[in-house]
Amino acid sequence: MKRKWLFYVTFFTLLILGFYYGLTRALPGFGKVKLPVLAYVRPFSFINQDGERITEKEVDGKVYVAEYFFTTCHGICPILNRNMKTVYEEFKTEPRFLILSHTCDPANDNIARLKHYSDSLGVNNERWWFLTGDKEDLYQAARVSYLLDDPKNNAANIDEQFLHTQFFALVDKAGQVRKIYDGLKKDEISELKREIRELLEESPGKQFRSDNVIN
Repeated sequence: MKRKWLFYVTFFTLLILGFYYGLTRALPGFGKVKLPVLAYVRPFSFINQDGERITEKEVDGKVYVAEYFFTTCHGICPILNRNMKTVYEEFKTEPRFLILSHTCDPANDNIARLKHYSDSLGVNNERWWFLTGDKEDLYQAARVSYLLDDPKNNAANIDEQFLHTQFFALVDKAGQVRKIYDGLKKDEISELKREIRELLEESPGKQFRSDNVIN
């Protein structure tokens, strides 16, 4: 009797495991915990290293990573962009993926300087954009859209501010921020790569909205 009971328990356990495995193979994303929505990206307008205007329309329907840096930084920025380049290398042939690197220092990081910086990294300008623009708009995006700094810092005089953050924001196809990563930690970079793949598999659902607001 005990042997028969053990057989049935083993049989049904294997049946359930097999059914679950079949669902994970047939349905992308089944069994995975979905990343929460942390914020919505507000409409923006910046200029990239090729002098092209980049707005939310250019990222609609794409998964992207947002970061902040400046070209003359000799501290954390080189480390951040070395780590970011490993992300770029993994997804450089993926047309639904982008990297947006915003300058913290638009007074000095003009288009020509960003172009030189981009060329020095040897990256495809269609996959990795280095952005400049109005300082207040850049800092507003960092704090309100991407949650990369405390929004309360916007209250200070913009001329006296200098943003310096080591964090990356992962944004989905609908302009929703799904997770923040420490760009200095290798384990979090590995998580970022894995979760980029998960978001690439997600249905975009709603499109990027021009009236996006934070919940």
